[in-house]
Amino acid sequence: MPVVEIDGSRLEGGGQIIRTAVAMSAVSGKPLHIFNIRANRKQPGLKTQHLEGIKAIATLCGGELKGAVLGSKEIFFRPGKLQPKPLEITISTAGSIGLIFQSLKLPAAQAGKPVTINIKGGATFGKWSPPVPYTQNVLIPILERMGYKAEIKINKHGFYPKGGADVTMTIQPFRDLKPLKLLKVGKVKEIEGMSIASTHLQKAQVAERQAQAAATVLKQKGLKGKITPHYVDSVCPGSGITLWAKMSDGSVIGSDGLGERGKPSEKVGKEAATKLLSALKSGTAVDPHLSDQILPMMAFAPGTSSILVPEVTMHAKTNMWVIQKFRNVGFQSRPAEKGLIVDCFVL
Repeated sequence: MPVVEIDGSRLEGGGQIIRTAVAMSAVSGKPLHIFNIRANRKQPGLKTQHLEGIKAIATLCGGELKGAVLGSKEIFFRPGKLQPKPLEITISTAGSIGLIFQSLKLPAAQAGKPVTINIKGGATFGKWSPPVPYTQNVLIPILERMGYKAEIKINKHGFYPKGGADVTMTIQPFRDLKPLKLLKVGKVKEIEGMSIASTHLQKAQVAERQAQAAATVLKQKGLKGKITPHYVDSVCPGSGITLWAKMSDGSVIGSDGLGERGKPSEKVGKEAATKLLSALKSGTAVDPHLSDQILPMMAFAPGTSSILVPEVTMHAKTNMWVIQKFRNVGFQSRPAEKGLIVDCFVL
């Protein structure tokens, strides 16, 4: 079978190319060569979360993986047959657990039986990546509309810079998914949220302050949010907030904010609420960060899937480009009254 050649510097030029390409390779059985890995990043090459994600995929399918070392700018992957085996992943840094799920959500669901993934280390709230509560409360509920099923249990939270999380994922198998239709913009039924902070920050009431700041911003626009503060044990101080709006049409719009040293808790909460309001104001059915995450699943749903997005992001364009290297699918975007409609045709 011909090797699929992918230039990792194309389009978004980051880790998403690796995650999507290796996952699609494992599912399709097509061997893969990626070069110029993360060439557009300040520190190019494989980072820990990329490395652990692709190693887990290789384990799942008994594949041969070459070049899989930290900092590597080139990998060769020859997949074997996907098997429903349990996976144990260790992340020695504050690498994103949300991105590990992105790597495994498709190949694990094609293994024939449920796959359990135990992750030790890493961050549930990380920089430039979806927090695990966003994956739990926004991404997975949307994928469930297609017939996809997965569960994520956070046994222990982890924050930047030390990580130290403990998370269990269970991904159920599927054969064919139902096409996804997210075109109607419903009304807000309810807004929920989780404001998480480590016990180190309890005296400063960080979780409450994040939640109150977010609720205040929403209230100014006539919206009420049920945002619950939580304190959790972790190996280092940290905080984050995730919000999600459940819409009358069944869609879910999400946003998040990340606590950082020197950043007031009120600013974290305000940022998350402002991003949510912006997504709701766009009048579209998918928030800006969700479209690229659901595209791989749309490519496995016979027929046509269509989603109404505020824009076609560079991440989304990148995923379309990679997916078409492995699957006979077509993508198109067309203008709508608000935003754009992205169609995925399984040919």
